[in-house]
Amino acid sequence: MSTILHEVLTANQKYSASFGDKANLALPPARRFAVLTCMDARLDPAKFAGLSEGDAHVIRNAGGRASDDAIRSLIISYKLLGTREFFVIHHTNCGMEFFTNEVIRGLLGNSLETAELTPAGFRDVGKGPGSRAGEFIEWLTIPEQKQAVVDDVLRIRTQPLVPSSIPIYGYIYDVKSGLLIEVDAATKAGATG
Repeated sequence: MSTILHEVLTANQKYSASFGDKANLALPPARRFAVLTCMDARLDPAKFAGLSEGDAHVIRNAGGRASDDAIRSLIISYKLLGTREFFVIHHTNCGMEFFTNEVIRGLLGNSLETAELTPAGFRDVGKGPGSRAGEFIEWLTIPEQKQAVVDDVLRIRTQPLVPSSIPIYGYIYDVKSGLLIEVDAATKAGATG
């Protein structure tokens, strides 16, 4: 058994031993909102948004982007489980800012081993074989953080299956201070209609 697997299973045993009333949490989120944010391990939405278990839906992916799957989850969140507000929260110093579609496609084409981030960007340190399958994926990289938040809010707002009555807020989480910084143009674009 790997060390990580052992640590996770041990932590789960400890957690489940005091699970108690959490077994009675309702399926819909109690505070009726959803957060779309990045998978970056430095972000803890429960802490930065004051959440307890059962409070909100948290949807995470690389960059916190409004991908088709993220939007699918948001639609299920409001339509079937009653959320009434959405937050799109990107963050400073996001790894999705450090490469382009072309860069990751080239890295994957050369090797499937983990690349290294250097001051000059990502570089391959592994040996082949690679795969060209990455050529067919839109990686949703982030050339400019504030604009990416605006773009994601607009993508959700203009989705025909998202009602105009749901406000969509746009923020950037500062990894150096822990503050949520509003992206005014995004929140304006996500205002109810």
